[in-house]
Amino acid sequence: MSLMEPSLPEFRLGRRPNCTSPHVSKGDSEPLNVSPLLTRRLVQFRFTMDISTALSLATEKLAEAGIAEPRREAASLMAFILDKDAAFVIAHSEDELAANQKMLFDSCVRRRAKHEPFQYITRRQEFYGLEFEVTPEVLIPRPETEILVEEAIKVLSPLENSRFCEIGVGSGCISVSILASVTSAKAIGVDIYEAALNVAHRNAERHNVAKRLTLFESDVFSEVTGKFDLIVSNPPYIPACDIDSLQPEVRDHEPHTALDGGCDGIAIIERIIAQSPEFLISGGSLLLEIGFGQASKVCDLFDLRIWNAPEFLPDLQGIPRIVRAEVTTVAK
Repeated sequence: MSLMEPSLPEFRLGRRPNCTSPHVSKGDSEPLNVSPLLTRRLVQFRFTMDISTALSLATEKLAEAGIAEPRREAASLMAFILDKDAAFVIAHSEDELAANQKMLFDSCVRRRAKHEPFQYITRRQEFYGLEFEVTPEVLIPRPETEILVEEAIKVLSPLENSRFCEIGVGSGCISVSILASVTSAKAIGVDIYEAALNVAHRNAERHNVAKRLTLFESDVFSEVTGKFDLIVSNPPYIPACDIDSLQPEVRDHEPHTALDGGCDGIAIIERIIAQSPEFLISGGSLLLEIGFGQASKVCDLFDLRIWNAPEFLPDLQGIPRIVRAEVTTVAK
């Protein structure tokens, strides 16, 4: 981003030049007494400022807004606007920010103080060792979803020319990560929103898998045809009644359609489990991410005349997070 720098002089604090006083000889300067509040306000309006001062002011603003770890967040925003790493920010704390850098940093801090997620401000998030574009149209990738990717890779790696389908592709982080690891695989990814599909396409291009990933609009399987070795999804699974109690970063900024799983949180999960056998080859696998306390209800959704007994895999906190099942009877 390029911003025009203002041509106004910066404020200088501490002494008032060229002032005469009965107690100060001509040519000396007289100390200027400025209240701490006024000092802070004047510093905020300086057009140039060193990194350390800017970080201190930002940390205070973020702390007042209730942001956890405000110093770390401020430093991360500074690294972002400078396009440098954290070590640079520490080592160059006395460097002056250019006017356009200061204005951009202030803008980012104001947005974060309103609890806008850091990832939406920077428009990026690392996932499974890859960097992805994220926008408010898609859910921010979470570390626990990497378990879903790992299991999908285990399923597909032994197969030749495998095909999989992702329901609710969002940013594309799941499909793109799988395709980057399993270079012989092809996939389709569906979502109900064109804006999400556009983000997924850009991420697929970024990581050179776009030729193996077909993206289109579909409400679950409504527009899907064909058979797959694997169906994978991180569907909405937050109970509707719990949405208002989520962190403001999630509740007020992430797309509710990617969060709201209906009254009990498993409405979309139920649809995927019920319809998947029609789109899986014999012995094909289904992998789903689920929410806290949902394992028992999800287990009951599998008809054991069609599926083998589902397996539940825990996340790093020991919570059953991924369900894996294989279809034994294929719909004709």
